[in-house]
Amino acid sequence: MDLSSVFTAEGPLGRGIPGYRVRPQQVEMAERIAAAISGNRVLVAEAGTGTGKTFAYLVPALRSGGKVIVSTGTKTLQDQLFSRDLPMVRDALGLPLTIALLKGRANYVCHYHLGRAASEGRFQSPAEVGHIRTIAKFAKSTRTGDKAELSAVPEDSGAWALATSTRENCLGQDCPNHKDCFVLVARREAMAADVVVVNHHLFFADVMLKDEGMAELLPACNTVVFDEAHQIPEVASLFFGEAVGSGQLIDLARDTRLEAVAGAKDYLPLQDATRDIEKAARDLRLALPREGARLSAAQLAERKHFGEALAALERELVEFGRHLESQAARSEGLANCLTRTQELMLHLKNWQATDDDPENPNIRWAEAGTHAVTLNLTPLSVAKIFQRQLEGHPRAWIFTSATLAVGSDFGHYRGELGLVEAETGCWGSPFDYANHALLYSPQHLPDPNSPQYNEAVVEAAWPAIKASGAAGKGAFVLCTSLRAMRRIHELLKERIEFEGVEMPLLLQGEGSKTELLERFRRLGNAVLVASQSFWEGVDVRGEALSLVVIDKLPFAPPDDPVLAARIENLKKQGRNAFMEYQLPRAVISMKQGAGRLIRDEMDRGVLMICDPRLVGKPYGARIWRSLPPMRRTREIGDVESFFAG
Repeated sequence: MDLSSVFTAEGPLGRGIPGYRVRPQQVEMAERIAAAISGNRVLVAEAGTGTGKTFAYLVPALRSGGKVIVSTGTKTLQDQLFSRDLPMVRDALGLPLTIALLKGRANYVCHYHLGRAASEGRFQSPAEVGHIRTIAKFAKSTRTGDKAELSAVPEDSGAWALATSTRENCLGQDCPNHKDCFVLVARREAMAADVVVVNHHLFFADVMLKDEGMAELLPACNTVVFDEAHQIPEVASLFFGEAVGSGQLIDLARDTRLEAVAGAKDYLPLQDATRDIEKAARDLRLALPREGARLSAAQLAERKHFGEALAALERELVEFGRHLESQAARSEGLANCLTRTQELMLHLKNWQATDDDPENPNIRWAEAGTHAVTLNLTPLSVAKIFQRQLEGHPRAWIFTSATLAVGSDFGHYRGELGLVEAETGCWGSPFDYANHALLYSPQHLPDPNSPQYNEAVVEAAWPAIKASGAAGKGAFVLCTSLRAMRRIHELLKERIEFEGVEMPLLLQGEGSKTELLERFRRLGNAVLVASQSFWEGVDVRGEALSLVVIDKLPFAPPDDPVLAARIENLKKQGRNAFMEYQLPRAVISMKQGAGRLIRDEMDRGVLMICDPRLVGKPYGARIWRSLPPMRRTREIGDVESFFAG
């Protein structure tokens, strides 16, 4: 059967999949992907919401006869693909293919660490003790050991850190539970399967960096499909660089303490050294400012306390290593802790070195989280490094997402990953945006840098939010920073209370992302104020989400150390960093945020972009022309009529 026949109403998909609809864009995209797979070529494919891109790549990939790796943006999408989409397409096509799901090792229960935690663990709360017992029961009955199967223990429970392994603390072949290891079972199944579903972080960490036991997976593969491929440049930057964090050091101290209790109880200086290294790691975090700060090496050099804290940490790490070295022969666990210490010392040395490749130097910077600090080495460009990964064994590489192009231009995306020879294809959404959606840009808002900008956003957005709520429909208010998110939430809360409107108000962080989305869907007319994590990968269909308000155009802050270094590099080459780099990134991010609104052919809604630069600046046209073809208005009356209609 030829490929186009598969996608007809009478074909295997039409007969085998309930609710399947024929979409010309899907068929065209599938044909281009089939040709790329057949010729072992690289294809960058943008497919608007509703195109059905998952089926468009699965059908030709499954029919190709070779081994396929599909890499997705998140573990949630990974689970959906493995549990629902892949089996559905495979069964509809009647193909006898085996499929496997592979996640990072921290997603699988580790018998060794679970047993050690149960007998010697130092728990933070009684709840964690109960969670460990629940995990222990689960470990005896589960086939996979995948923690996603155990909803009884919250994903953020500290018990999971004690019951799973990391690359650093895995004992490998020296582990007494090696033959029962869930990670090894998952890897063996992946090696034998025809189709393997991974996520981007695992792909880069375990395949490209050739983690032990995974080096054979990529060479055996004929096709790699990156779904949600807009995330690849950032993930590649993360994994082609290096990072060392205070969290790693604190984990090392905790693991060493537990190993010492089991294998070197009589050597008390090692216990003292674990406490010293923990203190030094925490002092390094305290030497930096607020949560969320990202500082360049130059900015860090100006902070005397940071330099002192880093020097103290190095001294403690050397001393810690000396004590570990004297005890490492007493157990595999202590030997492993010594290896980790030596690796962290090397990463710390690399972070402070200055002898980079002059062609592609590293950017040195630090990021302060709530409780931890991470020192990062990020390549100025990943293009040449990524290009090398595509060479060698001939295979097809498919990059697909709803947001890769600026208009119909893929130059920015291809440039970031060095995909100079890649073919491209762009398929718009089949949804009727002209009749079902409205793009509203309010008038008279101040400059986005104005001190009262958040107040102006709420003033402008309130009539639209009230109109959607009165119609029994819900809204997202998506903010470009956590600070703006908190302030806008505060102002909306005051407004709702003052006017006595019955409208539930939710805030990112009040629960897990999954819990918040479930509440939002159930309530029907709620307002959810959120930041970057709700801009993508969120699917709310129907009237529960009928208004998306975006506070500002999503330009990354120009003082971000990685962005600043890349801008400076483009300027040195005489290029326009804003038009070539900052604007395309903002367009792709805006398309992601706007994509939350219309999720199926029956959805109707309003996209409100508050930023006056959308209309007032010449480059604003490049942004709104890249969005789906909605009707546009600057009048709040049109929004109120839309919701009343």
